[in-house]
Amino acid sequence: MSGLHRKQEAARPERFVESGGRRFLDGQLLVAMPGMADERFARSVIYLCAHSEDGAMGIVVNQPSRVKNFPELLVQLQVIAPQERISLPRGAEEIQVLSGGPVQTDRGFVLHTPDFFLDNSTLPIDDGVSLTATVDILRAIAAGEGPNRALLALGYAGWDAGQLEDEIQRNGWLHCPADPALLFDRDLPSKYTRALRSMGVDLERLSSSAGHA
Repeated sequence: MSGLHRKQEAARPERFVESGGRRFLDGQLLVAMPGMADERFARSVIYLCAHSEDGAMGIVVNQPSRVKNFPELLVQLQVIAPQERISLPRGAEEIQVLSGGPVQTDRGFVLHTPDFFLDNSTLPIDDGVSLTATVDILRAIAAGEGPNRALLALGYAGWDAGQLEDEIQRNGWLHCPADPALLFDRDLPSKYTRALRSMGVDLERLSSSAGHA
């Protein structure tokens, strides 16, 4: 769990909205096309935390982790003692632990609502979502002082410069604005179809050779 060690600072990739007439997609959802060649991302929904001319980084938000639950993770990281699990605030018990992607799967990332902020640790991504990757946010959640809504992901998805654009051009992904209500929803199995539906796309009619959004 190196990403949430006590002195580990949050990843703070530079955020681009537009440069030289080129559009960047940080703060949006990537939705895998049915013909996604990489099985690791089949039917995946990814929240893009950063996208620039240097590459992209995102968190898969609809795949559960092998870690059973959030209180178990807090014990593993020694944020709380085993006997303290029964006294955690209700919100902490409800936080899901997700498999965020194949890169650095021992590192934790917390996507959360912007009502929580830590200097030099929290990265605001858009008006509704922030990213924090230090253990301090876990302590705050355990104490009942964390964000209103959050999810914790182990690992992330990453793309080199131009790689994501190429995958979109080859019809690997659709993209759309991110709805925090969908992002933080606990109903993981339905996120894929709901994300498609938000774009007016019917999965049954979507061809693997369809154009990108």
